[in-house]
Amino acid sequence: MSTATAPAAPAPTPGHAGRRHRPFAWVEQSLTLAWRNIVRIRQNPEALADVTFQPIIFLVLFLFVFGGAIASGGGGWREYLPYLLPGLLVQTVVFSTMGTGVGLNDDFAKGVFDRFRSLPIARIAPLVGAVLGDAVRYMLSIVILMGTGFVLGFRFENGVGYGLLACGLVLLFALSLCWIWVWLGLKLKTAQGVQGVAILVMFPLTFGSNVFVQTDTMPGFLQAFVDVNPVRYLVDTMRGMMLGGDIQRPLLITLAWMVGLVAVFAPLAIRAYRRRT
Repeated sequence: MSTATAPAAPAPTPGHAGRRHRPFAWVEQSLTLAWRNIVRIRQNPEALADVTFQPIIFLVLFLFVFGGAIASGGGGWREYLPYLLPGLLVQTVVFSTMGTGVGLNDDFAKGVFDRFRSLPIARIAPLVGAVLGDAVRYMLSIVILMGTGFVLGFRFENGVGYGLLACGLVLLFALSLCWIWVWLGLKLKTAQGVQGVAILVMFPLTFGSNVFVQTDTMPGFLQAFVDVNPVRYLVDTMRGMMLGGDIQRPLLITLAWMVGLVAVFAPLAIRAYRRRT
């Protein structure tokens, strides 16, 4: 007499085990992978040159080489410093966002995300972790540039609270903008290609704005571009928060751009990521 036995349940595949046990497990997993990126930065500190030495070089270059010529009140570079620093802070953080897309593309080329697929984690966790991990780079650039500015004599003329809000705003803008480079990092074939496209976009956005000079002396066609440039409104908001002045209109336009960037490029990036994984 034989005893009928039920067939054994198939073992879960390595890449899917445990993914659905907790509804918000992906948040913890994303933070864990963000910490991985931070540890990688600590092990490769030379990769921080673009957010450490480059901002200081730009500040010294424009302040001491061009500051005396640009300042109109006869105060030299000291007069130019309060105008320059908020704009340069925007340029520095905005430029550093391209590193997110370059790093993602490089990780895919090295097979890092192939190894992630074998882990019992949410599919989206590596992507979110990469974005959150790079936020540390953005914050580091803010701290270094603001610290250098304070050493040279910059002060928050509208109060420390508004100054810190301005730093937080530029960080949130960077996290919104980086989704463009995340998407391109997933679509383009090489990290060099991502960097090349990013530079091609970022130079007009930052130099074709009010980062370094006032825009009223620019030719008409360039002023038309400045009027639709999101960097211009972010810089206006930063200067208003740090130095005093009207911030309502530029702040609303900046927030609208941030929402629009996330609404358009985050879904595109997530869809491109799912196709590659």
